[in-house]
Amino acid sequence: MTLEGPAVRLTIFVGDSDQHGKHPLYREIVHRAHAAGLAGATVLRGVEGFGASNHLHTSRILRLSEDLPVVIVIVDTAERVDAWWGELEGLVTEGLVIREEVEVLRYTGRGA
Repeated sequence: MTLEGPAVRLTIFVGDSDQHGKHPLYREIVHRAHAAGLAGATVLRGVEGFGASNHLHTSRILRLSEDLPVVIVIVDTAERVDAWWGELEGLVTEGLVIREEVEVLRYTGRGA
């Protein structure tokens, strides 16, 4: 797949302990993005943060949290991301989802 020029970045903020069935929610989102053939998805684990509940989540040893922030970043064309979002919308019941217009400068994979 090639991707260059105008695109969309979908960024999803959820908690590490958020689940979909027996699996972490972030894993379900990435697997659905992969199955849909989107250009790419990355999961980043936060060390500290808070959201709409205003509860501070941290990895500091004295305030060990079991629900650290997790960010899933997905990039593809606007048409593909917007069409796929309908499948995902019901999964994210708590958290934040943002959509940003971006420009892809380079998208290359490893050789075969």
